[in-house]
Amino acid sequence: MSDPTDAMARILTGISGKLSQSPDTTAAGDQQGDAALNLQTPNLDRDPTRAEAEAALALLRRWAGDVTAEEVATLDPLVSRLIPGQEVSNYPALARAYPDAFEVDDAYKETMPDLQNGPSSLIKGTKQQIQHVGISNFRLPIRFHTRDGGDLTLETSVTGTVSLDAEKKGINMSRIMRTFYKHTEETFSFDVIERALDAYKTDLESFDARIQMRLSFPMKVQSLRSGLTGYQYYDIALELVEQDNVRRKIVHFDYVYSSTCPCSLELSEHARQFRGQLATPHSQRSVARISVQLEDGQSILWFEDLIDMARAAVPTETQVMVKREDEQAFAELNAANPIFVEDAARLFCEQLLKDPRIGDFRVVASHQESLHSHDAVSVLTEGNTFASDSIDPKMFATLFHVG
Repeated sequence: MSDPTDAMARILTGISGKLSQSPDTTAAGDQQGDAALNLQTPNLDRDPTRAEAEAALALLRRWAGDVTAEEVATLDPLVSRLIPGQEVSNYPALARAYPDAFEVDDAYKETMPDLQNGPSSLIKGTKQQIQHVGISNFRLPIRFHTRDGGDLTLETSVTGTVSLDAEKKGINMSRIMRTFYKHTEETFSFDVIERALDAYKTDLESFDARIQMRLSFPMKVQSLRSGLTGYQYYDIALELVEQDNVRRKIVHFDYVYSSTCPCSLELSEHARQFRGQLATPHSQRSVARISVQLEDGQSILWFEDLIDMARAAVPTETQVMVKREDEQAFAELNAANPIFVEDAARLFCEQLLKDPRIGDFRVVASHQESLHSHDAVSVLTEGNTFASDSIDPKMFATLFHVG
């Protein structure tokens, strides 16, 4: 089998030889045809003409038609893409080992396809604006300030989205992640989140954007009577939303507590009083998801402040460290604070209305019944931010907190 490179060289040499013939000994038609095949011109720096390129392509295809696919690939795997019927085939020159030494330069990057940032002709489906598109559950360690002046580094799940214009194919989602990594050394606050949002909103050329950061915030709590302490963990999310050039800062917070049914408590006492029958009221683990919009121009609303408000509203928070005296105290605390799910929503509301740092808010409460096979739920909103005629079908299902 001949070397394809040598074969091509012989062909080109032959063409060059023809072109060197005197015009006096070459027919006019032959001169015109050979000139079209002139690939070795004296001036190598000039740009080839289209006719020369077409002639070279025809020559390459004619040669490739007379040799094996292996010879074509040996010459250059990309040649097969120029041969009719083999446009997407590089066989057999497909590397099977990872190219450790390969380095990407700017020129190579320019050749790489970028479908997400392609023209609107690539859009599938209706050319419609998308309100939010981006990434969810991008995790990284973030440092947060605490109310007592300390710092905590917590694993944080980030959701970052932007609006997408109807004429744009997609976004470069990695830019959202890269933007956050630029701020990882900073102690996070809403000011830092705003800078991150500004950056990726500019990078992605979008008009609306949202950032949400979810974390589990630890706080030391003391037992009711034994004097022991332990860490309670609170699911918290920070959300910065920009829509129509208006920004809203929102904090979401889950508070887990015990709810004793007032009706069941009275019926149990009735059985004791009138029949001498021991009975216990039913109570259950319950969850309130409290979402608040922060008012501009006010002092910082610390995570600990929200926790204190929730405890003031409903003091029967589930316990971390428990000895016998603590368990007895918890039973007494529940008996002193029996609540229906409607009571819980209004008690939380009462505390939130008192704080000038809080604007609109929403309270979603779920009492996960020990008496019934279903849960008791309530939703209370203040202001327009959280008002909605529709409820997420899975909203109440997300309020389960398991150990």
